[in-house]
Amino acid sequence: QVQLVESGGGLVQPGGSLRLSCAASGAFISINAMGWYRQAPGKERELVATITRGGITNYVDSVKGRFTISRDNAKNTVYLQMNSLKPEDTAVYYCNGDGTVWKGLKTTTTTYWGQGTQVTVSS
Repeated sequence: QVQLVESGGGLVQPGGSLRLSCAASGAFISINAMGWYRQAPGKERELVATITRGGITNYVDSVKGRFTISRDNAKNTVYLQMNSLKPEDTAVYYCNGDGTVWKGLKTTTTTYWGQGTQVTVSS
């Protein structure tokens, strides 16, 4: 009922920048908190940043000052601006969102995930 599609990944040199986008579509009432996670080879998926519908943000320490999460509620889209990229930022980046949908006469909120986009930081 909610589809999340990421875009914007790619190959960038150390110190470079990338901007990821994640657009939500489908038959939902609202998309509440949204976030970005990443998973490097051989490692567990980790939180990168989250943002509430009202714009309150949270970041993992390793990206503070370098990454900025933002969202456009009218477009149901979340962004991740990544600056000063390092090789250790290399990973598949996933977005997620808490979508509220109708289930019969009631509403329910479920966390949905995108398919991921590869970010590779290498010279």
